[in-house]
Amino acid sequence: MNPYRVLPIFTPEKVEEYRNRNFYELSPHIYALADEAYRSLRDQDKDQCILITGESGAGKTEASKLVMSYVAAVCGKGQEVNKVKEQLLQSNPVLEAFGNAKTVRNDNSSRFGKYMDIEFDFKGDPLGGVISNYLLEKSRVVKQPRGERNFHIFYQLLSGASDDTLKKLKLDRDFSKYNYLSLDSAVVNGLDDAANFRTVKNAMQIVGFMEDEVQSVLELVAAVLKLGDIEFKPESRCNGTDESRIKDKNDLKEMCELLGIEQSVLERAFSYRTVEARLEKVSTTLNVAQAYYARDALAKNLYSRLFSWLVTRINESIKAQTKARHKVMGVLDIYGFEIFEDGDNSFEQFIINYCNEKLQQIFIELTLREEQEEYVREGIEWTNIEYFNNAIICDLIENHQNGILAMLDEECLRPGTVTDETFLDKLNTICAEHQHFESRLSKNSKFLTDHSLPHNCFRIQHYAGKVLYRVEGFVDKNNDLLYRDLSQAMYKANHSLIKQLFPEGNPAKVNLKRPPTAGFQFRASVGTLMKNLQTKNPNYIRCIKPNDKKASHIFTDSLVCHQVRYLGLMENVRVRRAGYAFRQAYEPCLERYKMLCKRTWPHWRGPAREGVEVLMADLPVPAEEFSFGRSKIFIRNPRTLFFLEERRRQCLQDLATLIQKIYRGWKCRSHFLLLKKSQIVVAAWYRRYAQEKKYQKIKSATTVVQSYTRGWQARKLLRELKYQKRCEEAVTTISAFWHGTQARRELRQLKEDARNRHAVSVIWAGWQGTKVRREYRKFFRANAGKKIYDFTIQRIMQKYFLGLKSTMPSMSPIDKSWPARPYRFLDGVHRELPRIFHLWRCKKYRSQFTEEKKAVYEEKLEASEIFKDKKALYPSSVSQPFKGDYLEISKNPKYQKLNSAVDEKVLLADVVNKINRANGKGTARIFLLTKKSVVLADQKTGQVKASVPLPDLASVSVSTQSDGFFALRLKEGSASAVKGDFLLSSEHLIEIITKLHRTGATAADSEQLNVDISDEFLVQFKHDKVCVKFIQGAPKNGNSVSCKRKNNRLLEVSVPTTA
Repeated sequence: MNPYRVLPIFTPEKVEEYRNRNFYELSPHIYALADEAYRSLRDQDKDQCILITGESGAGKTEASKLVMSYVAAVCGKGQEVNKVKEQLLQSNPVLEAFGNAKTVRNDNSSRFGKYMDIEFDFKGDPLGGVISNYLLEKSRVVKQPRGERNFHIFYQLLSGASDDTLKKLKLDRDFSKYNYLSLDSAVVNGLDDAANFRTVKNAMQIVGFMEDEVQSVLELVAAVLKLGDIEFKPESRCNGTDESRIKDKNDLKEMCELLGIEQSVLERAFSYRTVEARLEKVSTTLNVAQAYYARDALAKNLYSRLFSWLVTRINESIKAQTKARHKVMGVLDIYGFEIFEDGDNSFEQFIINYCNEKLQQIFIELTLREEQEEYVREGIEWTNIEYFNNAIICDLIENHQNGILAMLDEECLRPGTVTDETFLDKLNTICAEHQHFESRLSKNSKFLTDHSLPHNCFRIQHYAGKVLYRVEGFVDKNNDLLYRDLSQAMYKANHSLIKQLFPEGNPAKVNLKRPPTAGFQFRASVGTLMKNLQTKNPNYIRCIKPNDKKASHIFTDSLVCHQVRYLGLMENVRVRRAGYAFRQAYEPCLERYKMLCKRTWPHWRGPAREGVEVLMADLPVPAEEFSFGRSKIFIRNPRTLFFLEERRRQCLQDLATLIQKIYRGWKCRSHFLLLKKSQIVVAAWYRRYAQEKKYQKIKSATTVVQSYTRGWQARKLLRELKYQKRCEEAVTTISAFWHGTQARRELRQLKEDARNRHAVSVIWAGWQGTKVRREYRKFFRANAGKKIYDFTIQRIMQKYFLGLKSTMPSMSPIDKSWPARPYRFLDGVHRELPRIFHLWRCKKYRSQFTEEKKAVYEEKLEASEIFKDKKALYPSSVSQPFKGDYLEISKNPKYQKLNSAVDEKVLLADVVNKINRANGKGTARIFLLTKKSVVLADQKTGQVKASVPLPDLASVSVSTQSDGFFALRLKEGSASAVKGDFLLSSEHLIEIITKLHRTGATAADSEQLNVDISDEFLVQFKHDKVCVKFIQGAPKNGNSVSCKRKNNRLLEVSVPTTA
């Protein structure tokens, strides 16, 4: 029952109160049903579904939130589990913002149907989920009934977005400026649109939407608002036909700027329609009414496809990553039965009520009919309880030949003039005799004078009551027609999302086949949903609305009784009271409760039924509380089941105590034997230690005695040797003094003779000099100045060049030093000599190079051109020589098989890490580069995993930081691009990229390989594109680079910051 106010019965304390409690043990509560479904799924391995039904405004959406929050609270904990639970819960605010609206009966009415399959592992922890949506009420985008609003997201965007965001989206906060927003109920009491907008943006971020995706979605929402402001005016042509023109092109211009469409293309699509047959095309002008229809059709399709894309994108984020078998719990929150009292029920209400008829049929099939048939089938005494079966109403609507939907499709597809009146005429002809169909113009005469039934309406007697449908708009809404010109105009947009939403606009894939109608699509979706529900164990939540005023403390008896009656609750209660609360096959029943009886524990050798009969006879349970069927046992009262479960719990505790006792005894005996064995070992080691200590003590005493004896003998010998040495030294000293005296005497005599000879030489030289000067003096005076100058200059230059010999710079070409000039007149020589010396030095340096060394320096030069001042890793690689073959693949016998598999010469061989998209971890691979291809092989086995020809490489992407990650981007359409790009990591990144770039440039059949250096780039993994983002973080795990998957579209690489 919807209380229309917040009650304190959904608190965490209530969750703990109902957790792991039997279904009938506490008072009825939505938590009790959710716990029963979750425990049945976890313990008994049965897939569950929870069907939430009721009228619009009865509280179905809130009930589904409570079910999901309870399951999230009671399942397991952990980082990954909490992340999955948070994503599942946060998908609700996103879908509510885009799919819910304020109606007359409900301020947060779901205008679409949602079915979520939550997938669990064997422990009962959530792994992910899948959401299916049904029939979004897209007509609400362009028109809302009085007192109702458009979808929440429009009001939330205008109220909660920042001024900068609204400016980018070309929007204004004033609701009155937009034709698609109703003004009489724009503000709703109790709804804070600004706060809800912040909640929606946060929820989209948690679910996994990228920033550019959120911006694209908001741009499309703004475009829908702008589309509603485009108005048309009539204009007559010279041939007398009418055509339409846009009044004010400013709104059209702003919308085209948002979507990246040329204004002229969209303007023409609003003015002309092209009809294309097999061999010809016919272009016709659109009048004002047709132009408004085209505008509204585009707005509805744009919003509806955006909503479907949101559901698909959420499914990509919350889907289970593992491929093992999952347990599934389905939660169905679908629009309730709708009856407008003023008779303004249209195609949407007809489809909604048809869906509710199918759900009621499921309820009848699985509860009322199936349960009574089971009693008869099992031979249980039973009195049949009558109930209304609505299969006849479902057949009236969905029959493939004479059903209303089939006739509507037939009317839409037939040639000629098709109107809502012709459709009603067909219904009056075929369905006139049906007891649940009423029409004023049918052949049935009893309705001819029924003035409550207008001429343009028909009435169907649903299980919930009679509903009057106005036939106006049925054909157009079922056709759901969008002109091909508009689809093609949308496909030409530069917006990242528009092309995905309008794939039929691709001129290369024109499909002349008529698209399926809305009724056909919904009938197929409902059929699939019913098959899915029938494979699961159903649990029902019936929501009842106490009044039509959306107010608390008001209880309208007639309204509540009507809902109880048409929901079939009375028949269900009668069946449950007269029947049995629990039933189970004999085999699982005996397996679960066999420990309660000594005769059936631990093994029962006979048939399972006899074992259950022996078990029940041994227990103090009255015979009227259970019955034996052909294949199952039936228990009438839940208290009996609680008694069995309590006895089983006590037996399990006793068995656990026995197991613990035996285990503890075994553990104590094992511990005693271990202590005994340890004591023996310790004693043996101690005795050995004591004997070793005694031996060492005796050995030490013997050594001391021996040392004293050897010392006395050594000192005696030393004294004798010292005396002998002193005698020898005395003789040597006396002899040395004598020889010294003799040598000094001879030295004095030799010095005296040398002084005499030198004096004679000096006197002779002085005399010869005097004679020469006298002869030369007459020639010297004429040329003395010039000769002295020339001699001085020559001597200075000689001294300068001889000085250069000792102060010459090193032979290194990078040494720019040169000795300073001593005199200013040597400036010219001082400038020319360094240049000549540098040229000669460079020539000598180059003559030492071999061809291999030249190639190494060319590679180093090319690495500098690519990475210098662009990649933080480059400076540390300058001093490291490029080795190329780090694995010595031709010499290592381990890689003999791999070497034989590669035909060309290996230019580079190294071990790299191939990054896994699922968890960001690396797998070791051998990286080989030849003149024609790149080869990746397994490090252990040497088996080739991938071989990519160099022409298939489009580019290489690296970051600007000091990591070793790089991505090999493959050309689209190439044979190698089937499995997607490669994300690798290597310690020799600079050498690998340089050799790849150099090899690609020299290959004759390949283009220049591009090297993209950016901290964020996209990598194509099979069918999905993943963003690889590099951030700087605190050093972890020994300052190593870490890669982590944030969601399905983002890999984050954390690079430690360097000091």
